[in-house]
Amino acid sequence: MLGKRYEGQDCTIARSLDAIGERWTLLIVRDAFYGVQRFNDFQAHLDIPRAVLSERLSGLVEHGLLVRRPDPDHAGRHRYELTVDGRALWPALHALLVWGRRRSPTGDIRAFQHAPCGTTLDDLGACPSCGTTPEPEDVVVVALRPSQRDDPVTRALRTPHRLLEPLAT
Repeated sequence: MLGKRYEGQDCTIARSLDAIGERWTLLIVRDAFYGVQRFNDFQAHLDIPRAVLSERLSGLVEHGLLVRRPDPDHAGRHRYELTVDGRALWPALHALLVWGRRRSPTGDIRAFQHAPCGTTLDDLGACPSCGTTPEPEDVVVVALRPSQRDDPVTRALRTPHRLLEPLAT
């Protein structure tokens, strides 16, 4: 069985993979940027086994990328929010989204726009109109075409939505 750590590797990529390199982890981070905060919403949108989701969320909390807080709307449940370190992953995540879009036969189903001016971000995550690279909270995710999925998160993402803003499901 392969180990889960990159001990002995003197490399910043290896250290990054220790935190975000396991299967499902980047998709959880992506959904957290979309505003998903509740365990059940992550589970429904990703079709991830509950035990795996629990383990990945705990790991992201342990690495300081997510914070777990009590859910004021549901006693005994929690919400997960990106920390400052977690939000710092946005440029890398955006780059992976662009990279994947270039290799997809159907293209992307979502675009990212600069909230103040409505301009679609370029492949480097910058706003061509303003000449700035917006922080994630100044980015709006917009559906380009319908998804074949029909879970609560997918339905909520059919409407333009600012990144990091809690998603109403």
